[in-house]
Amino acid sequence: MTEFLIAAKVNETGVLKKLKMSIFDIDIVNRMNLQQLEYIIAVDRLKSFSKAAKYCNVTQATLSTMVKKLEEELSVTLFDRKSNPVITTDIGAVLIKDAKKVVFQAGMMKDKAKTSGAVEGSVRIGMIPTVANSLLPKIIKPILKAYPKLHLEISEITTHSMVKQLKEGGIDMGILATPVDLGELEEEILYYETLMVYGDIKTNQAQYIVPEEIREHKIWLLEEGHCIREQFIKLCALRKKEDVPQNFSFEANSFDTLLSMVDTFGGLTLIPELYYQTLATAKKKNVRFFSTPVPVREVSLVYARPFARQRIIKALADIIRTIVGKDLLSNQYKKSELMIARI
Repeated sequence: MTEFLIAAKVNETGVLKKLKMSIFDIDIVNRMNLQQLEYIIAVDRLKSFSKAAKYCNVTQATLSTMVKKLEEELSVTLFDRKSNPVITTDIGAVLIKDAKKVVFQAGMMKDKAKTSGAVEGSVRIGMIPTVANSLLPKIIKPILKAYPKLHLEISEITTHSMVKQLKEGGIDMGILATPVDLGELEEEILYYETLMVYGDIKTNQAQYIVPEEIREHKIWLLEEGHCIREQFIKLCALRKKEDVPQNFSFEANSFDTLLSMVDTFGGLTLIPELYYQTLATAKKKNVRFFSTPVPVREVSLVYARPFARQRIIKALADIIRTIVGKDLLSNQYKKSELMIARI
């Protein structure tokens, strides 16, 4: 029979005692409800009763009362309310960890109880700009056609902002380049796209190049905050040097601008495969591919448990993999011939 950690007390010496009891046999569990568990999870995540109330769409008084009632039922203090931001107590952290499992499983049960294949409702998605510019045109129409009752709210945001909003409930899921430190967030890897070099490499007219060949050229980078900038720097071990005239300083915010600058001033820049697919034939002639091991960008869908909408997540992940995966060059290589670019 499934067991659930439902109570803990501290004895006179301060030693924490964990009491494992059957979730079906203990009366205290019968007095608890999923709503209370959702409230304490929200307070723990947002470190604020007011923000948690707003996220749960209830008044702060209602949320505070329900949390207090739960603490009384469990005979424990879950949060230190005197601190700002609110601090979760040690026993609170233990109980909330299990509460997340219960809420997640309850959500899974609700999903299974719904009509098979029903993907509907509103979902808020954040995307990093260097993924959104080439991925969105490929996937939006097929997704809307496949799931006409699904309403998408998509915004372009940086990785740092995305992780923050996911943890605070500002968005439901995000699509970004990984691997990155996601903390408690979960991820579904969507695809691997090869990275390529755009520009004129006069020292080597071969189609394939190695990262070391790039270092002595002018390098054009996206501005700070774009993960592909860090991937380029680490991939090619770039050193700080003057890439353009001393009286001109510039960092782009899009691949289109980068390519225009390369065409005008010379030099090189790094582009991902999905963006390469959008280029005109004339510009594709200026692209060089890396020799093995081929650097690739890992793109993932990330979300926060336990409030994740699993049915929608799986549906979106599957359709994106189907649409994008069939045309990727990375599929032509063995896994041992690929190298995930670090961020």
